[in-house]
Amino acid sequence: MQQTPVYTQALSDPVFRIIAKASQNLNVSSYVIGGYVRDYLLERNTSKEMDIDVVVIGSGIELAKEVAKLLPGKPKVSIFKNFGTAMIKSSGWELEFVGARKESYQKDSRKPAVEEGTLKDDQNRRDFTINALALSLSEKDFGSLLDPFNGIEDLNAKLIRTPLDPDITYSDDPLRMLRAIRFATQLNFKIEKESLEAIKRNKNRIKIISKERIVTELNKILLAQKPSIGFALLLKVGLLDYILPELTALQGVDEKDGQRHKDNFWHTLEVVDNIAETTDNLWLRWAALLHDIGKAPTKRFDKDTGWTFHSHEFVGSKMVYKLFKRLRMPLNDKMKLVQKLVLLSSRPIAISNDVTDSAVRRLIFDAGDSIEDLMLLCEADITTKNPRKFRTYHNNFKRVRKKIKEVEERDHVRNFQPPVSGEEIMHFYGIGPSREVGIIKEAIKEAILEGVIPNEKDAAMEFMQTKGAEIGLTPA
Repeated sequence: MQQTPVYTQALSDPVFRIIAKASQNLNVSSYVIGGYVRDYLLERNTSKEMDIDVVVIGSGIELAKEVAKLLPGKPKVSIFKNFGTAMIKSSGWELEFVGARKESYQKDSRKPAVEEGTLKDDQNRRDFTINALALSLSEKDFGSLLDPFNGIEDLNAKLIRTPLDPDITYSDDPLRMLRAIRFATQLNFKIEKESLEAIKRNKNRIKIISKERIVTELNKILLAQKPSIGFALLLKVGLLDYILPELTALQGVDEKDGQRHKDNFWHTLEVVDNIAETTDNLWLRWAALLHDIGKAPTKRFDKDTGWTFHSHEFVGSKMVYKLFKRLRMPLNDKMKLVQKLVLLSSRPIAISNDVTDSAVRRLIFDAGDSIEDLMLLCEADITTKNPRKFRTYHNNFKRVRKKIKEVEERDHVRNFQPPVSGEEIMHFYGIGPSREVGIIKEAIKEAILEGVIPNEKDAAMEFMQTKGAEIGLTPA
């Protein structure tokens, strides 16, 4: 008879002995299950500030209350009666307790009908074998591993596989299709062949999942070390068409009169992987993912110039708003940052061969505090495999960065505020709000950006008087 593996080291933190004691007090069996166990066995981060899922053969809410009595400081228990769960935050841990259950699903919902069950029932309802691994918290077999679906073997084989029939697993809760792809991306695992085919067969079921849930998984894919794994899988199984058709529209290479353009979908994934090496900023990664979405609707062929994508940055920035709104993503400063970066994504490239002060002033003015994010995006956008071109592009960007530093130190145009206000103009000429005030303000701004005058009050006042005389204004 094969001996059950024991992992007491995984449960060395005092909190686990406290849960074991509380379980003994209530005469129930409890188990740590899911992500904590998986990550410990993978030697991923299982330090403080992690979620711990505890399943109990009985009431998860009652066990949570008992655990809270035994924990230092007697922390508050958050109870979610509708779900039969309870949560405690203590010493960096987030402990979630749930009673073992079995589930049955209706076709039009991912919310199951739930009834009490055994540990085996609870493991059966888990999404993947690697997430069904459980460690006992009972005194008699503390730390023993319960692995009914050979999840350990799948961990070693780096395989994502469902405990039960994948068609049932994915049809019951279609969010699991995205979770499969997310775990494959985060862990660099393969999705088992039959499971992958089942996702293809059930892809249309994603329609019943809320946009918020979908975006949560997309964000986790984007924040992975190599996000392209996930987006390539989303394309392969047909889910990307349902979620981000703006990206699938970029796929493919057209040829006309012997002239081709690059495949902008695969280029985009390279850009996302590049930027993932330099920043963990989720919204900067979204900007990389969406920076070329305007190319599909603006693609044209001209017999003289070949394939063109005129104004794709402007079109793409408008598409960002519609995409965020459709996916119920935040329509706040995060969305505006992505919009701005998409809109300006070609500007540093355009000026890199002729880095004039005025061009750099305008770039700093338009980018504001996002100038560093923009430069990171543009550097990530260099995906050429030609070593000479690669060096040339990066050297050009070094020149742009140097010029940005010089111009900003001298001219202070980042987050530009006019040195002469509208109120001062009105007071000087004895006029009220009018078109003339706007003309003078715009003229002062343009003069500063073009380097005609320095960004200083005295110079701006002098220029104001010259401009005022041109349009027929006289001082009060």
